[in-house]
Amino acid sequence: MEIRKVQVTGGASYIISLPKEWARSLKIKKNDPLGILVQPDGDLVVTPRISREKAQREWTFEVGPGMDPTFLFRLLIATYIGGYTVIRIRARGKLPPFARSVVRDFTQMTIGQEVSEETEGAITVNDLLNPAEMPLERTIRRMAVLVRSMHDDALSALLSGNSSLVADVIKRDNDVDRLHWLVARQFNLVLADPNLARQMKITLPTAANYYVLSRVIERIGDHGVRVAENAGKLTEKRLEGALKAGLREVMDQALALFANGVEAFFTEDLESSHRIIGSVAPLEARCTELEDLAQHHMGEVANSLGAVIGSIRRIGEYTEDICENTINHLVNEGMPAPVPGSKT
Repeated sequence: MEIRKVQVTGGASYIISLPKEWARSLKIKKNDPLGILVQPDGDLVVTPRISREKAQREWTFEVGPGMDPTFLFRLLIATYIGGYTVIRIRARGKLPPFARSVVRDFTQMTIGQEVSEETEGAITVNDLLNPAEMPLERTIRRMAVLVRSMHDDALSALLSGNSSLVADVIKRDNDVDRLHWLVARQFNLVLADPNLARQMKITLPTAANYYVLSRVIERIGDHGVRVAENAGKLTEKRLEGALKAGLREVMDQALALFANGVEAFFTEDLESSHRIIGSVAPLEARCTELEDLAQHHMGEVANSLGAVIGSIRRIGEYTEDICENTINHLVNEGMPAPVPGSKT
């Protein structure tokens, strides 16, 4: 860290000089305006980016006939998450057919990405999204609702034998992924532009915790797919009433804990987070009882039931992670712990 002393001129103005290397690297000249942002912790951020217009970042991919389409898709997702606003895909000759298909899948799987130009040898994708208009809290709350509905419908498919629900649950996982990618993109944009953080009324530590929460919810969504896939194997099987009732019981319990854990995060509730963590152990104990009951079945049925119960258990464990992260974040932000026995 470079230390510089504060000077006072005219008896009222506090002055500190800027590092010469920094100013030269950004081509800052005499009388150029700079933005000064006051952070919640009292730090100051000095930035040459004072315009409200979105900074343009460009990336170009060159593709050939031998390129793996999955690799190209992953690269496109990486540029999207990285905050690039213009993405160009080009070939030395004619674009291979798979490239157009991958770009189409990419624009359908992401939010705000549209093809702005297309020729035989190149495609340009532009970002049309204003980050400040997509609050992170709203996006994550939507993710949580989607994930809860996935698990609830996946179990309903198992208990009712409605196989049509299985495909619908698996399809919904794409919506969860695209929202998680949006949160990751927003987080990277906030890291790169403190002015955007101010516009979104969010601190960098809070943005980081939003990203962590989004990642956990996305993983819970993956378990929703797992429940649905195993439900598809069990829709034609006859399960005893006690086991079916037990599965519904633990799923409802796990989803309630998950919903409460997310709410405790957004309401900054230390005590609720603590209580929710303590409620995970009884859920796990009940899951163990059901696992023993599932072993009365044989072969594939027992394995599928075990996978479903294991995924329900994971909802509780991931909720525990959410609540622990909430407590850690709030204490780090300086929130005082409640006095035991006090009433709010």
